[in-house]
Amino acid sequence: MAHGHRRRRPGAPRVTGRPGGPPILSGVTRRALAVALAVAAAVAGLLAGSSSAASPDDPSGAVVVVGTGGISWSDVSRDATPNLWLLLRDGSSAALSVRSVYSNTCPIDGWLGLSAGARAAAPRSGDAANPADRPCPRPPSVVAGEIAEWPQYEQAAEETRYDTHLGLLAGELDAAGVCVRSVGEFSAAGGALPDGSVARWSELTDDELVTDLNTCPVTLVDVGSVRDPDDVADGEMTEGTRRDQITAIDTRIGQVLEAGPNGADYVVASISDAGRSERLRLVVARGPHFGPGTLVSASTQQDGLAQSPDLTATVLSRVGLDVPPAVDGSPLATDPAPDNSETRAEDRLTTLRDYDDASHDVNGLVEPFFQVLAYGQIAIYVLVLLVWKGRVGSEASRVKVLSRVRMIAVAAAAVPVSTFLANLLPWWRFPVPMLSLVAAVGLFVALLAVVALRPPIGRLTLGPLVTVSAVTVAVLAADVMTGSRLQVSSLMGLQPVVGGRYYGMGNPTFALFATATLLLATGVSSWLVAAGRRREAAVAVVAIGGFAVLVDAAPFWGADGGGPPALVPGVAYLAFAVLQVPMTWRRWVAVAGGVVGIAVLVAVLDWLRAPESRTHLGRFVQSVIDGQAADIIVRKAEQNWDLFLLNFPLTLLIPAGLLFVTVVLARPTSWGSRVLQRSYDRAPTLEAGLVALLITMTIGFLVNDSGVAIPAVGATLAVPLIVSLSAGALLEEARATAGTRAARRWR
Repeated sequence: MAHGHRRRRPGAPRVTGRPGGPPILSGVTRRALAVALAVAAAVAGLLAGSSSAASPDDPSGAVVVVGTGGISWSDVSRDATPNLWLLLRDGSSAALSVRSVYSNTCPIDGWLGLSAGARAAAPRSGDAANPADRPCPRPPSVVAGEIAEWPQYEQAAEETRYDTHLGLLAGELDAAGVCVRSVGEFSAAGGALPDGSVARWSELTDDELVTDLNTCPVTLVDVGSVRDPDDVADGEMTEGTRRDQITAIDTRIGQVLEAGPNGADYVVASISDAGRSERLRLVVARGPHFGPGTLVSASTQQDGLAQSPDLTATVLSRVGLDVPPAVDGSPLATDPAPDNSETRAEDRLTTLRDYDDASHDVNGLVEPFFQVLAYGQIAIYVLVLLVWKGRVGSEASRVKVLSRVRMIAVAAAAVPVSTFLANLLPWWRFPVPMLSLVAAVGLFVALLAVVALRPPIGRLTLGPLVTVSAVTVAVLAADVMTGSRLQVSSLMGLQPVVGGRYYGMGNPTFALFATATLLLATGVSSWLVAAGRRREAAVAVVAIGGFAVLVDAAPFWGADGGGPPALVPGVAYLAFAVLQVPMTWRRWVAVAGGVVGIAVLVAVLDWLRAPESRTHLGRFVQSVIDGQAADIIVRKAEQNWDLFLLNFPLTLLIPAGLLFVTVVLARPTSWGSRVLQRSYDRAPTLEAGLVALLITMTIGFLVNDSGVAIPAVGATLAVPLIVSLSAGALLEEARATAGTRAARRWR
């Protein structure tokens, strides 16, 4: 089975409105608009093709991978784990995402993943519906030089559709004439060839340790994994307390370092979980290529954060071999520190614990957060409906009631972006992380709501909508352009524990970014159209939308393959609607063709980069070449369907609310409230903006994996802002007819 080039190379890379009406668009303006769109696409393509050149390192004479499991940086200290502490001080370190096929990773899963450079898992026996609640499989049985369970491992890999090639690591090494030695129970799975045979394997014993570690250029050592007695599944046996196990493993790590070859690169990695709970683990490397500092990986693009497939790529790179496209990781490299002082080691440990604590604490809060957010949205819908029907408040208190409705709506709209801004504060360091996170989010919600509602912005009907949308676009764009640090371990952002994506635009982030972009373009174009500047309004829509598409599509920023095909049609529809140019079927075909062309161009340019520098866009192109694209599409479709069923009530509540409000605003008279038509009077492009938003959300739902989340998350921003706009229009009328000066006062 081919996995790419197997030749030895001299070095390894260093990862250093309204539609209808007579057209008013002139031929010149049509050409200008087309040129602007073409230039935006060309710039996106050029930027997508750029990449930093990788400079080669001399391969090391030997590399020793010391595998363990269940240990995180929160377990490491100078006194409790002296050997891991020395590695931290003198080597390069990172938090490690070990997520495999299931929500928790067993020791055998971690070693099979090392073998394949991709997600893998052994079948688990038991009656529990969730595989995470079943006991972890026992170590593989090596009989006559072959792993007896290998056929079951291969069948499980085939069923998961992750395009996993078990035995890839040993196969690549064997083809290049590089021998690999496996020492310890689970290491046999890591060092097995694609047919399940293990040429060199032995138990971990003190008597043979020196010999075993100095036999081959590549050595895989299993020093045991922590199995937490309080966290393992029912029926799984453990030996000793968690602390006792960590102490014993740390001692074995010290023995391996002492007995191993001089001049070798040592990579110590905790590649599995301690039980049913998932968590970031640790990786630390020391040797000629890994001095004091922080580990970096092109696969995560986050300093101090790596993923398990990076280990496979690192081993191949260190012995001078190419990393085949089937490996989902990139070689680890070092961002060096000035020295190996104890103080700098403490600082690095604090940073690594922050990664661990933040990701662990927020992961358990995501589900209840979305539940509260979803039902809170429904409460807003009900409240607004009662106000519109005159069931809440009297004529005398109408101004006050509408002011409160508007305030609540704006505050609700400020919640999504505030979940990202909350990561500017170290909320995870407080004794009760849930309360500190809620307080951090609440702080930014209050600040943004005050800015959006206080005069002079609050006096404008469109003021809060434009303000919240602009802040959301600015924060999310700035974040992905500077490394996505606010997204990592945020309530609506990227979850390193879950893995899959560590930078760029995930589905929830894209949903918020696209929604804010279209609402911002709607607000700005409405102001310009109301001022009689329709052409300038169209240019503003194209400029705002083009910037958003560029940020979303660029592989080194958003790296989002499914975003542009959804966002571009929405932007195009809004721009044409502002110009009162009807969207004929020919124009829709042209827009669709342009979207497909841009998506293909960006993906191909990303594929042309070095394999270890590609994003998932380039890797998908490679899967098409390898004939594996169908498996990826089927797996993504299954994930989307499972997500839809798992969150069926919540995933329907918010899109239903968005549709409800859109229908109400589109046909205000059908609800017996003609005054709602004033929302359109004050925002001439609102109707077109809502249609554009529905187009983008629908396409995003259809073309993205886990696309169910896109309309649901987008509604959490769109619905409150639309409500605030409508309430603002009603508020202006109520103040105009109020009988007292106090009632007319802005609140």
